[in-house]
Amino acid sequence: MKRFVRKVEIVPSPNIWYYTEAYELENRAQDVDGEIWRVLAQQLSWAGRDVVDVGCGDGFHLMRFAGTARSVLGVEPHPPLVRRAQRRVADSANVVVRRGTAQRLPLVDASVDVVHARTAYFFGPGCEPGLREAERVLRPGGTIVIVDLDTRHGPYGEWMLDDLPHYEPDKVDQFFADAGFSCRRVETRWQFADRATMEAVLRIEFSPRLAARAIAETLQLNAGRDADLVLPVGYRVLVRDKPTGLVHSSSAAVSPRMP
Repeated sequence: MKRFVRKVEIVPSPNIWYYTEAYELENRAQDVDGEIWRVLAQQLSWAGRDVVDVGCGDGFHLMRFAGTARSVLGVEPHPPLVRRAQRRVADSANVVVRRGTAQRLPLVDASVDVVHARTAYFFGPGCEPGLREAERVLRPGGTIVIVDLDTRHGPYGEWMLDDLPHYEPDKVDQFFADAGFSCRRVETRWQFADRATMEAVLRIEFSPRLAARAIAETLQLNAGRDADLVLPVGYRVLVRDKPTGLVHSSSAAVSPRMP
């Protein structure tokens, strides 16, 4: 799980910051059936609209939005990942990557239609500054969508809770409900080409003790298989629309502007 900002400081991500290549393998393994993207498409449209991806990491998801969006801005606080993301999207005319944080996005007021964050920053109580910032940069009628791992879905969620004893799912769910988000729970499949890939991914996601347990249980789930190992993983898709109001912002006809 990518984690990068809490309150006013930048908190280093324990995985993608230090194990970028292994995290690339993880991104490729996640949601091989495209369930998250299917649910996102049901919840909102980014076609012809301006999108910002908060905590974009090395830019893995940016090109998926760029296929139909008018413009895409990736925001990431860690300079090596910013540079890697910029190289990834170098040939795309409608994608830009900038250094920034969730609490201080490099955008003017009411300049984007979609704020997307996937397993980055928005983990529950403590992310209020980022929610306010998302509201600031959204145009009336725009949408903030948060994709995060679901600790209620085993076995992955059980491993997370064992590794994060202070994480309280009920309080997190209530926090987002009180903030006006709808919640859609999505079951996905992670698929690993081989055992080495599976082990590399799980070792960057969990403490050594939990990683050993996760690896053993994943092998049990895939007994007799050495390739295309499958792991069920649940997500929460949280969505909130910004009220339209009586007057649309005049910025609705222009691409996002930097401050």
